[in-house]
Amino acid sequence: MTTTAAILYALVTVGVVVFQLALALGAPWGEYAMGGRYPGTYPQQMRVAAVGQAALLAAIAVFVLSAAGLVLPSMARTLPSLIWAVVAFSVLSLVLNAITPSAGERRIWVPVAVVMLVTSLIVALGA
Repeated sequence: MTTTAAILYALVTVGVVVFQLALALGAPWGEYAMGGRYPGTYPQQMRVAAVGQAALLAAIAVFVLSAAGLVLPSMARTLPSLIWAVVAFSVLSLVLNAITPSAGERRIWVPVAVVMLVTSLIVALGA
C-alpha cells in the first residue's frame, strides 16, 4: 500500500509541476492558481515563483518516494520525521485550495490536494 501511495503521490505531483512550469512559460492559466489573483499570463515575478514551486514540489515527491523506500532510501533514513512535514504541507495545501476565492482553482486543486494528503499520510504511516 505504501508503494502504491508513494507512486500515486509522485504521479499527481508531476502533473502539478507541469502546471507550474506551464505558468512559468506563459500559459494563460493564472486564474487557476494563487487565488486567481493573476488571471491570464503570470507577470514575470510570478513566473519565477512558479519555477520555485515546481522545484519544491519535485523535491517533496522525491522525498515521498524515498520514505517509501523506492528511491534514495538513505534520504528518508537521515530525515525520518520529514515525511510528517510533507503531510502537514499537504494539509496546508488542501486548506488553502479549499478557501481560495477562485472557483476554478477550487474545482481543480481541492481533489488534487486530497489525493496528495491521503497518499502522503499512507506513506507516513507506513514509513
